[in-house]
Amino acid sequence: MNKNSSNIMALTPNTSNKRETVCIFGTGDFGRALGHKMIQSGYPVVYGSRSTQISNLIPKDAEVLGHAEAAQKAAVIIIAIQRQHYNFLTSLSQVLHGKVLVDISNNLKLKQYPESNAEYLAQLLPGSKVVKGFNTVSAWALQSGTLDASRQVFICGDDVEAKQMVMNIVHGLGLTPVDKGSLLAAQEIENYPLQLFPMWKFPIFLSLGLGLFFFFYSLALDVIHTYVYDNNNFSFFIAITIPNRVFPVLALTLFGLVYLPGIFAAIIQLYRGTKYRRFPDWLDRWMLARKQLGLIALALASLHAVFTLVTPLRPYSSWRTSNRIISQVLNNETVSLNHTNAWLIDSYLAMGMLGLFLFVLLGITSLPSVSNSVNWREFRFIQSKVGYLALILCTAHTMIFGGKWFLNPSAYKWYLPDIYMLSLVVPCAVLVVKFVLIFPCVDKHLTRIRQGWERNPRYSE
Repeated sequence: MNKNSSNIMALTPNTSNKRETVCIFGTGDFGRALGHKMIQSGYPVVYGSRSTQISNLIPKDAEVLGHAEAAQKAAVIIIAIQRQHYNFLTSLSQVLHGKVLVDISNNLKLKQYPESNAEYLAQLLPGSKVVKGFNTVSAWALQSGTLDASRQVFICGDDVEAKQMVMNIVHGLGLTPVDKGSLLAAQEIENYPLQLFPMWKFPIFLSLGLGLFFFFYSLALDVIHTYVYDNNNFSFFIAITIPNRVFPVLALTLFGLVYLPGIFAAIIQLYRGTKYRRFPDWLDRWMLARKQLGLIALALASLHAVFTLVTPLRPYSSWRTSNRIISQVLNNETVSLNHTNAWLIDSYLAMGMLGLFLFVLLGITSLPSVSNSVNWREFRFIQSKVGYLALILCTAHTMIFGGKWFLNPSAYKWYLPDIYMLSLVVPCAVLVVKFVLIFPCVDKHLTRIRQGWERNPRYSE
């Protein structure tokens, strides 16, 4: 019910021209920035401060009074002070009784206190209605007006009417209120500003780990092996050649890892015969990281395209081309066009360009501003059907590039396969199993399970 109320607020703004007075305890950076934004939005603002002397930093249209006097002028009081200074509020318990107190504080580290700041404030003032909010919006964004990246304001509290009052104010400031439930959610909300890209940690660490492995693998085969056996120093490959081999290999591997958890999920549901049992935690975390894995793969694929475009500008490429031309001239040789090879190269390039185009389309539709403009069926069609087509094209691009080397013994230096062969392991496994899952006899059974059918109904509780 609370979630629906926040959605209604987003669609039905307060049309009244008269705004209620808002009191702000605290004249620090955030208190001043929030007061300035409220005054711009038409809210009368009164500051409660130990010093009632007007400062040049205070918004000029705001009133500054003592804490008790300021609190009497407003039903909503924003507590813009740190937790360690909350104790003085107990002396104002009678004045603050029945008032809505908005706690906007954050901590310096995770789990700094056993309870959230908002819950601590509610314990100090049991007669007040405490609501958590505004802590995920920066003072700089409020003051400069650059709120595109932090427009959502998470709200939680035990009193429904108090939350609604705060959400009205949030919406009146041009922001989007998001109801997170009761005050128990305050600790989670307070942890948001302390987490640096929480959804990106696993994808980034996985990408770095795989990238380092592929880099040293390619370094061993393309530089060290050549130096040991042929006494050729190709150490300059580290700058462009090796990265341009690692980027596509890592991109295709990560692209396959985007769709692999969906394969595992389908197999688990078929094995269990129900959709009502939770997936293992590792699979849940993996599925939540698919968007981030896909965006990293797209960035690497784009780098591969850029590195490939600059390849003809390298001295090594010019040297090889010049040597080939001079050798043909000295030996009076004429090399005719190999139509088979021309077909392979053109097909390889076409597959790569089409695959990258669809890959970019997947990345664009994953943006919230784009995904919100399509319905769920359209979004699923692009991310699933078009996504698998992009994976097929990118896999075919790699297979055409190195297909002739599969059975060539010279391609296995130190008895190890070339790096591009490693890139085919995950996507080929995904595509083969997916091909089995779309068989009518398997797909029909899986569809029934996902529509609610159970082999053993005891798991439906």
